Amino acid sequence: MKKILISLTALVCAVTLSAQDARDPNPVITAMPSLSIAPDARAAGMADVGVATEADFNSQYWNPAKYAYLYSKGGIVANYTPWLRKLVGDIDLAYLAGFYNFGDLAGGLGASFTYFSMGDVSLTDMSGTILQDVRPNEWALDISYFRKLHEYVSMSVAVRFLYSDLNNGYNASTTGGTEMHPAWTMAADIGVYYRQPFELPMGTSYLAAGFTLKNLGGKMTYADDGSSNFIPTSGNLGVSYELPCDKYNFLTFNLETNKLLVPTRYSKLAPDQTTGRYTQEEYSQINPAKGWFQSLHDAPLGAKEEFEEVRWGAGVEYSYNKQFFARMGYSYENYYKGNRNVITFGAGFHLSIVTLDVSYCVGLAASNPLDQTMRFSLGFDLAGIKDLVDNKK
Repeated sequence: MKKILISLTALVCAVTLSAQDARDPNPVITAMPSLSIAPDARAAGMADVGVATEADFNSQYWNPAKYAYLYSKGGIVANYTPWLRKLVGDIDLAYLAGFYNFGDLAGGLGASFTYFSMGDVSLTDMSGTILQDVRPNEWALDISYFRKLHEYVSMSVAVRFLYSDLNNGYNASTTGGTEMHPAWTMAADIGVYYRQPFELPMGTSYLAAGFTLKNLGGKMTYADDGSSNFIPTSGNLGVSYELPCDKYNFLTFNLETNKLLVPTRYSKLAPDQTTGRYTQEEYSQINPAKGWFQSLHDAPLGAKEEFEEVRWGAGVEYSYNKQFFARMGYSYENYYKGNRNVITFGAGFHLSIVTLDVSYCVGLAASNPLDQTMRFSLGFDLAGIKDLVDNKK
C-alpha cells in the first residue's frame, strides 16, 4: 500500500522527470499536493501569482490580508479546474471561497472549501495484482481573520482542517498487507500585505508586496506502521506594481517566489550518507517544526540546490476601465525539482456584481501533463447584490 501512496502522490504532483546526466532529480514530495494547485483562473492566468496582486474574491487562498483592501464588503466565488486532462479524464479540483469585511477597526472573516477528486484508481499489491477500484479524494476547510494594521499594511491568520482519503475505505489488512486509513491534520497560515498609492501625472499607481507562511501544521499518517508525510508547508513572497496608462487603461506587473519548507528525502543530513537518503522510518521521525528549518539547509548540493527549490512566477495583467482584463505569465521550476515550466494566458471581466475569469496553460517541457490545463472562476459581489435589491424596493 505504500507503493500506492507514493504513486498517487507522484501523479498529483505531475512531476515528469527523466535523468539528463549522472545527477538524479530530487523533487520535494509531500502529502496532499493538491493544496499547492492554484485554484483560481485569475492567478493561474498570471503563472500562479497571487500573494501581492490586487485583492479579489479568491484572496483567501493566496493571502487573506488582501481582503482588507478589497472594494467590496463581501463576496463569494466558485472555481473549477479539470486537472491533468492530458493524462486522465476524471481528476477535478473545486474551490469555493467567501469573505465579509466588518470595517477597518473590526477587520473581517474569510473562509474556503477545497475538494480534490482523483478519479477512479486501481489499488494493487506489491506484485501488481488489482485489489479494488476506489475513488480517492482530499478536502480542506479553513477560516481566516484579517485586519488593517495601518493605512498601507494589513495582516491575516488562518486555521485549516485537512483530510485525505487515498484508499477510499479499503484496507489491505484483509489480504495481509499494511492497513491504511484516511489521514487528517490541522494547519495555520500567516499573511502580511502592503499596498501604497503614488500619484503620477496619468493617475494613481500602486506598489504592493505580500508575504505568507502557508500550511504550518502537523503531518499526515495513512498507515498503522506509523509512517508519516509532510504537508506542503511553504514560504511565499511577491511584489506587484500597478501602472495607469491613462484614465481607463492599466498595466500591473507581478513577480512571486515560493519554496516548500519540507525536507528532501535525499539529504546531506540523512543518517546513512552511503545512500544519502532517509528511510521511511527515519523520515517519519522528523518533527514538523524541525523539518521547516531543516528544509533551508538539507539539500545534498548545499545552497545551490536550495536555490533550485525556489519556484518563480512572473505575470502581467492589462485592464480596461477595471472591467475587462487580459493576462499572461511565465512560471519556472528547476528541472531537478519538478520541471513544471509553463506559459499561461487568461481573460476576465467584471461587470456590476459578477466577475468571470478563465485561464489556459501551455507546457514548455516535453510531454508536460499541465499542458492545455484550463481553470474557470465565477464570483458574486454580495454587497452589490444587496444594493441592487435595495434600489428595486
